[in-house]
Amino acid sequence: MIELTIPISDEQIRALHVGDTVSLSGVMLTARDAAHKYMIENFIRTDQVPASEREMYEKLKADLDGGVIYHCGPIVKKEDGVWRFVAAGPTTSIREEVYEPEVIEHFNVKAVIGKGGMGPNTLKACQEFGAVYLQAVGGAASLIANAVVEVIDVYKLEFGVPEAFWKIRVENFPAVVTMDSHGRSLHEDVWVKSQEVFERLVAA
Repeated sequence: MIELTIPISDEQIRALHVGDTVSLSGVMLTARDAAHKYMIENFIRTDQVPASEREMYEKLKADLDGGVIYHCGPIVKKEDGVWRFVAAGPTTSIREEVYEPEVIEHFNVKAVIGKGGMGPNTLKACQEFGAVYLQAVGGAASLIANAVVEVIDVYKLEFGVPEAFWKIRVENFPAVVTMDSHGRSLHEDVWVKSQEVFERLVAA
């Protein structure tokens, strides 16, 4: 198990390879469809950041520089004025393929956590800008929530609880490197091998 503290350095990312298991501690952000679309439209594919969003932009830049995005639509409960994660399982990552490469580049994101892997454009961005994709444990939402020790803030709650940016502090968050900064994707490897087996079965 490789222990990583967020923010993560480029050197640490380049030392990781597909198959490595990691334990993350530090501050990360959850972000799903609405959050990614918001970042792209307001901060990346635009000539100028809207004045009304400037403060938000500065917050995201600080949070994501060397940081981690978690594809997660959490179940969250507020008790005595304090937010608490009840369940925090990963959501399918491929939906963010149209956004993630640009987000990685623009904000210097070092790791993306989710399930199911991502496509060739994100893999290329991982190579070029030094990032990894981490597979979280599916079906263990309540267990993963135990790694969330604090909800620090929430941005854009108007998107809805699952789609808002949740700024969380985690300790010993477990994950596996399935796409690395050296151009390898375990998801692609499995697909290729599966196709080979399928073709042999069909030909038999």
